[in-house]
Amino acid sequence: MENDENKVEAEIENSAKEAAEKPPEKKKGGLLKIIIFVVVIAAVVIIAYATGIAERIQDIRAMQEWFEGFGFWGYLIFVVVYVLAASFMLPAFPFTLVAGIVFGPILGGILSLIAATMGAAVAFIIARYVARDTIVSKFGSSPMFKKIDDGLRQNGVSFLILTRLVPVFPYNVQNYIYGLTQIKLATFVLVSFIFMAPGAMIYAFMAGMIVEEGITPMLAVYFAGAGVVLFLVSLIPKYIAKKKGIKLKDDE
Repeated sequence: MENDENKVEAEIENSAKEAAEKPPEKKKGGLLKIIIFVVVIAAVVIIAYATGIAERIQDIRAMQEWFEGFGFWGYLIFVVVYVLAASFMLPAFPFTLVAGIVFGPILGGILSLIAATMGAAVAFIIARYVARDTIVSKFGSSPMFKKIDDGLRQNGVSFLILTRLVPVFPYNVQNYIYGLTQIKLATFVLVSFIFMAPGAMIYAFMAGMIVEEGITPMLAVYFAGAGVVLFLVSLIPKYIAKKKGIKLKDDE
């Protein structure tokens, strides 16, 4: 068993060396993506009210009541669907917005964070214990794997914190790639839960407040506050990267 694991690790390292010769793909800064997220959400809200789509708010209320009708099972249904989406590498951001809309700005954020963490854990377990060979063949030679694997070896948990706070790598893809590395499952889950919390809570909060309050002067204040919080959070990975000498983007 141990020999098999060593063999797989050797294969991954060889694939990573081959991938090192490929030029890495350029990534946009985390702060720019945060600004884009906030602007896009604001634009969607304005367009919805300008076109009259927002008048269908009763449909959202009906959807909320439908979920509430299931009681605890309504929460479970959402979490299961979110976890399945993460397992199939579907975008997680829309599910976070739905959570805020359906379950409210606070509960929606909590549910989306729990679901995102569980989805990350499931993908990690699949990559490490269930379908390791398949995941290795798919990602083992990719530049993304090399970047994550090297980052963990050189910087430990600090690199995981960085990639959870800054959307340098797609959330659902990096879950699988981390399963191929040496990081422990418990560490991966705990760190993911803590450092995915800001994004999950803020996006769900904004979506929930739009539904509860509508377009009001206070909504602009909420958006401004969310933007400030996201900006401050984005400074954390920059500090870590500077202190540890981690280079997430290749400028060469």
